[in-house]
Amino acid sequence: MSATPTVPTVLKARALLLDMDGTLVNSDAVVERIWRRWAAAHGFDAEYVLSVAHGRQAHATLAELLPERPMEENYADNARMLAEETSDVEGVVAVPGAPRFLESLVAGGVAHALVTSADLALSTARMGAAGLAYPAVRVTAENVGASKPDPEGFLKGAAELGVDPADCVVFEDSGAGIAAGCSAGMRVVGVGPRALGHGATVCVPDLSGVRVEVLGRGEVALHVGDV
Repeated sequence: MSATPTVPTVLKARALLLDMDGTLVNSDAVVERIWRRWAAAHGFDAEYVLSVAHGRQAHATLAELLPERPMEENYADNARMLAEETSDVEGVVAVPGAPRFLESLVAGGVAHALVTSADLALSTARMGAAGLAYPAVRVTAENVGASKPDPEGFLKGAAELGVDPADCVVFEDSGAGIAAGCSAGMRVVGVGPRALGHGATVCVPDLSGVRVEVLGRGEVALHVGDV
């Protein structure tokens, strides 16, 4: 799939799989605080660390940054950082258009699931801080064995909804997440500036650029850039 910011575009689907951080929720302030502290403590350039960290579970980021380090240490740091992030919601807000977008999915009975690298506690805290309804179907860090860019999370989301992967559209903001969606055989709407250049089907600045039209018989049309 080639990356293009060209709009308007109409994508038909039977289910939507939604990333959280950077897609529904702007948690950049927290993510940057946590990872800048880690970078300073370990002698890494913070901007490089942040370029790797977005969209992944922390243990996967640490494995890339410190390939010789035992995974047990990465998992321990992962648990500690998750606890820090869960207790820190200062600056966490909804991405523009996210409240209306989610409300339209619920009102229209559109099949959708949250697929996030956060665990249940962190995703609950951030969705609540942003004032967003938590989807009834969700795939969190506890439910997968591999972090994005592995497609496992999106494939599990599709299976939970009973929809073929080819009939799903993913919403993602990061290179790792977009790669996961593409590897799952799904079309991807890239959200925000981090999504550009990573192979998304189409990109929008935020969710205010997406309108959901319910077509019936379980199908929806996503009007991307034509609202």
